[in-house]
Amino acid sequence: MSYNLNTKYDGEKSTPTKITTKVILSRLMTLVGQERNNLYIAIVFIFINSGLNLIAPYLMGTAVDKYIVTNNYDGLVRISIILLGVFLLALVSGYTQAQLMGRVGQRMMYNLRNNVFSKLQDLPISFFTENKSGDLISRINNDTDKINQFFSQSLVQFMSSIFTMIGAGIFLITIDAKLALAALTPALLLLFFTRALSPWVKKQNAQNMKSTGSLSAEIQESLDNFKVIVAFNRRDYFRKKFDDANVENYKTAVKAGIANNIFTPVFGISSNLGQLIVLAFGIYLITIGQFSVGLLISFLAYIAQFYNPLRQIAALWASFQVALAGWERISQIMTQENNLKLVPDKADLKNPFLISFQNVTFSYIADKEILSNVSFDLERGKIYAFVGPTGGGKTTTASLIARLYDPTDGKVLLYGKDIRSYNSSDRTAKIGFILQEPFLFTGSIRDNILYGNACFINLTDEELLNELKEVNLDGLLERFEGGLNAEIKASGEGLSLGQKQIIAFMRAVIRRPDLLILDEATANIDTVTEQLLEDILRKLPKSATRIVIAHRLNTIENADEIYFVNAGTVTKAGSMQDAVDLLLQRKRQS
Repeated sequence: MSYNLNTKYDGEKSTPTKITTKVILSRLMTLVGQERNNLYIAIVFIFINSGLNLIAPYLMGTAVDKYIVTNNYDGLVRISIILLGVFLLALVSGYTQAQLMGRVGQRMMYNLRNNVFSKLQDLPISFFTENKSGDLISRINNDTDKINQFFSQSLVQFMSSIFTMIGAGIFLITIDAKLALAALTPALLLLFFTRALSPWVKKQNAQNMKSTGSLSAEIQESLDNFKVIVAFNRRDYFRKKFDDANVENYKTAVKAGIANNIFTPVFGISSNLGQLIVLAFGIYLITIGQFSVGLLISFLAYIAQFYNPLRQIAALWASFQVALAGWERISQIMTQENNLKLVPDKADLKNPFLISFQNVTFSYIADKEILSNVSFDLERGKIYAFVGPTGGGKTTTASLIARLYDPTDGKVLLYGKDIRSYNSSDRTAKIGFILQEPFLFTGSIRDNILYGNACFINLTDEELLNELKEVNLDGLLERFEGGLNAEIKASGEGLSLGQKQIIAFMRAVIRRPDLLILDEATANIDTVTEQLLEDILRKLPKSATRIVIAHRLNTIENADEIYFVNAGTVTKAGSMQDAVDLLLQRKRQS
């Protein structure tokens, strides 16, 4: 199963699954959550605000025909006071709906980001190996913000403009149907123009968002590896890659900017045409006695109220297309499904082994097998060593044991039961995994030890130290100034790789797993510390099983059994000397 998000949208064509605007808005509405009532109240105030603004032109026309033309100044004062009240009420209603919609938009973005992040946590490792983290960050931050901007700001204006246009259209037709139809003719042309160009505008914005994600990914990758860049004095390579990504982002941003602003001048000229038609036709009607000056003033005001919202919609429509493009990128994450599903299974009581591989085949990429029809059994309480050349499949085998991936074919059994039938908590409680390159979180050593160990989360420092003593790990804390409360910076910056590995070692061993996998876990540790860790491992309960993945043969001297992993096979190597002979033989063959 491919998890590459960029294969679903290549910037040149829409996603295979067509999602209508109605469906998108429906899904966005589900994110409003507790602010749903505020949304409904805001819509009422939008309707009130639009209605108040629509009353004003009618009152102005009435004032001209009934009071100004007849010199009735008392009536003019009364209607002026009424107009002032209308304008004040419109101000209050406009401010209220803006405040309510702002809260709705923030709640929606909060829920959306939570949902996206929760979905990411539910996805398997293969998803993150196929997608750049910088692009995912851009989707969570940038794309959700585009949706929020439309929902909390543009949507208010959008709905207000729609209500105002409909109301203005009704007033125009009521005043004079023939004049209204003539004045609204340019609007029909705008409808076809907008429908024709909207897919192109959406595509340009999608391409820009994709290039923004690529730029973010490039920056993150370069900064994460900046030490290597400096060490090899290849800042020029860094600048070249960044420049390429930046130029591409610039080009797509220019195209998106053109697309987003293409509606405004066209809508503007349509408004001018509409007003020109009203002025010319209206003056003609006045000359033949079928229209009044007041009605013409009202009509011109309503035409402005019809076409000015259209101008706003021209800008808002581009914002809407940006939001839709952002939603498609978010949806590509939300529609992903974890392929590591739970399956029902019963333990095979006749199977006495801790781990069993039964005809396991695995490949990261189709038609390129890493393991092929592999079968072997691991007993409880033994030390197993997996050796072999780089790229032979050692870490892949260990990853299948820990269920970081599922086999393409065959089964992995844990205690005679399909490992896919264990939930994540039960499986990780039984299997500990110390990676070759440990990752630490910002915080203290205590925070990093407790990560993934929820059963110890409420322990005091003294109680946690006692837990460490029980598994002979307390001596390792002496290597850190401050002990449990020693500060860890972002990604363990400032610590040696060996110190990071020690913390990862404590984090895995304290939970007392039935199976402990060490993937080159002592490769970056000094000899003295390595000996100390070996002593700790020897004191683990006799029922604990260890799998040691190593390139250095001295690290597997104490192994009970050695497996040679290479070219899709996992075979018993026999004694230490047999393992050495196999390695030398493979080396000569290569």
